[in-house]
Amino acid sequence: MEYKSFILIMMGAALSNNYVLRQFLGICPFLGVSKEIKSAAGMGVSVMAVMLMATAVIWPIQIFLLDKYHLGYLQTVVFILIIAALVQIVEIAVKRFVPPLYKSLGIYLPLIATNCALFAVTLVNVRHGYTFLESIVNALGAGLGFFLAMTVFAGIREQTRSADPPRSFKGLPITLISAAILSLAFFGFNGVAENLLG
Repeated sequence: MEYKSFILIMMGAALSNNYVLRQFLGICPFLGVSKEIKSAAGMGVSVMAVMLMATAVIWPIQIFLLDKYHLGYLQTVVFILIIAALVQIVEIAVKRFVPPLYKSLGIYLPLIATNCALFAVTLVNVRHGYTFLESIVNALGAGLGFFLAMTVFAGIREQTRSADPPRSFKGLPITLISAAILSLAFFGFNGVAENLLG
């Protein structure tokens, strides 16, 4: 029975409650780094890694420090500091081991620290009272959803560049219309996981 709850959490975070396309969090890198599939996939993997690391670090701090000593009022500050530190670690690793990806992501890599989807995932874990493993599954699902949204949208943007839309739709208008249609498509995932598992 427990595996069903893990599947529901993961599918909910990735599809039916996608942080980018359903909750509109993390829009800056979604629009900024989705011009090419390669850079979009790199950003998706980077965000997923930071989400997993942030969840693994923040959950015990929340339970064993903030909750235990009634320091909940420091939650926002602590979460943001941890996320910013982890983003710096990921940035250093990407710069060292994957320089082309570092160059293609540009300013958007350090901006992961201000990605509100990361903060939202950690808050959802706390607010829903998830266990450590449930929190990791939620972070993994949210990261997969972010990766999926980024890569699918990058593929759509590559296709629209080869199309010839009317002049008034070229550039940002066609990008926003494509994002809106993709977002509407994700509304179709409502109830899928619950109905699959009975």
